[in-house]
Amino acid sequence: MDYMVTNSISLAASKKTTFAFLPVLTGLFTATLLISNVLNCKVIRVGPLPFTGGLIMFPFVALFGDVLTEVYGYAESRKVIWTGLGSLVLFVVMIEICGALPADSLWTHQGAYDVILGTVPRIVAASLTAYFVGEFTNSYVLAKCKVRTQGGFMFLRFVLSTLVGQFIDSSTFVAVAFSGRMPPRQMVEVAFTGWAIMVVWEITALPLTLPLVRALKRHEGVDYFDVATNFNPLHF
Repeated sequence: MDYMVTNSISLAASKKTTFAFLPVLTGLFTATLLISNVLNCKVIRVGPLPFTGGLIMFPFVALFGDVLTEVYGYAESRKVIWTGLGSLVLFVVMIEICGALPADSLWTHQGAYDVILGTVPRIVAASLTAYFVGEFTNSYVLAKCKVRTQGGFMFLRFVLSTLVGQFIDSSTFVAVAFSGRMPPRQMVEVAFTGWAIMVVWEITALPLTLPLVRALKRHEGVDYFDVATNFNPLHF
């Protein structure tokens, strides 16, 4: 093994404490999270399957989350998750401020702005809640399974963490975003479809995800095991 295996006692205890690709992954993770929340304003139907537009982009959020936890550990992943949460809060605050400011008389699209982006705060509130419980659950399951399997069965660990994390994420998001706006049966369909798409996407992407993770481990010189990590999401 040509990279260093570290435990969760302290990143500073390892010889390498700076990582070349961690800022890049953080930026991509945050960008895909913000984009998916705008796309979530639309419910798409392909054949018999209804799903929110954010599912076009959100699988990349899950992929980056798995990669971050697998390579850098739960503690580093927690920082990135909170970065995404903070960015979402800033995003919705600025949308609300811009919407509340008076429109120029030459700009006649305030109604369209309110109809489309006016739903973003509720969508983001749903996403924040679902993302908080789902993403931390996903990272927790992946980190715990990695220690339990001593780093083996990576493909199974990725799928299992997605099965659990995305079930919680999808169910929570639909319940918060569409309660009172969508019939219960359709809410169940949307939640199940979203969960199924995420799981299928995770399995389909494994031939790309696994080599990416191995390459990152070699390049960054680390394979992190959360042996004694504090898994409290509020712990920094």
